Formats: sequence, structure tokens, C-alpha cells
Amino acid sequence: MSKGARQDAPRRRGRRPGGTDTRAALVDAARAVFIEQGYDGATVRAIAARAEVDAAMVNHWFGGKEGLFAEAVLKLPFNPQDVVERLLAGDVTDLGQRIVRTFLTVWDTTGGGVFAALMRSITSHELAANTLRDFLVKNIVERVLSPLVDDDLDFRATLVASQLVGMGMVRYVVRFEPFASADIDTVVVAVAPTLQRYITGTVR
Repeated sequence: MSKGARQDAPRRRGRRPGGTDTRAALVDAARAVFIEQGYDGATVRAIAARAEVDAAMVNHWFGGKEGLFAEAVLKLPFNPQDVVERLLAGDVTDLGQRIVRTFLTVWDTTGGGVFAALMRSITSHELAANTLRDFLVKNIVERVLSPLVDDDLDFRATLVASQLVGMGMVRYVVRFEPFASADIDTVVVAVAPTLQRYITGTVR
């Protein structure tokens, strides 16, 4: 083939290779698609198409749609799937304690700043607030409770989520003392029984 022919040949366009630029492209694309479609409406296929990468890269880099959402939109310092598995690894009678301890351990590790930033973002953007609600209730709390409860799953999950968000607000945002500086064991003893009632007790 002549030099001129090589120069005139059209450049092939294909999927972006699976490197770190793919990861960044997926985060950018996911943020746009989640904003446009909401959490439930966004699909892995649509996000991958926006990023011009193979859909398998979502699982490769983020473990699935939940992990991608957590990083792209919520900027959570944990993988939601790991948290769900950790919470389910134990007896249901101790689930309230595991939830409170896990929540505080995760957010205390970041000094509470990430949680405070998250709360500021959702209080100023209705779509972000609705998306967080759907994600937290349906894709974390309900996934934990669904194998364990027989009635009022939606109501119980919402009660648990409200307790966690309220606890985070008091500890990390408005910082009411002495709750804000209390050690984790103290908070677990005080709060876990309430969550346990939401999970296994009478709520109506």
C-alpha cells in the first residue's frame, strides 16, 4: 500500500480501551445519565454507550450500577454491595447493632466531612435528594431487610433510613454534643434498639 493510500484511509472508531481513562469516562457519563434519568431509569447499557465503552467495564471498575452511582453521584467512601454483604453476615437479632456500628465506622473514618457534603448537596438539589432516597431505601436498606422481614418492608426500610440520616445529621452536620463526640459503642447501645424494633418489632 502506498504512503498516500495509508494517509487517505479513514481512521477506525471503536470502543475506548479498558484503562483508567475508561473509568473516568464512565464516572462522567454516569453522572449525566443519573441526573437525566434518575437511579431507576438509568441503565448500565446507556451509561456505557454515553462513555463509548463496553458495558462490561462497569462491573470491572465498579462492581455494578450501585457502585458506579455511589462514586459518580453520591461520592460515597464505600462500596454499597460490600456493606450489604457485611450487614447480612450475622443473626437478625443483632442487625440493628450491625447497622449502627457499620454506619458510624464508615463515616467516622472520613471525619464526617463526606457525609456533611452529601447532605448539603441533596438539600440544594431536589433530584439528588430523590435519587439518594431511592438508592438508600431500595438498594441498601431494603436489600438487607427483604430476606428477613415478612411485612411492611417499605415502611420498615424507610424508618431505618430516616434514623440513619438523622443520626448522621446530628453527628456530622449540626454536631450536637455530646452525641457528636460520643464513642461508637455508646451510640450503638443507645440507638440500635430503636433500629431493631423497626426491623423485627411492631411498627404499626
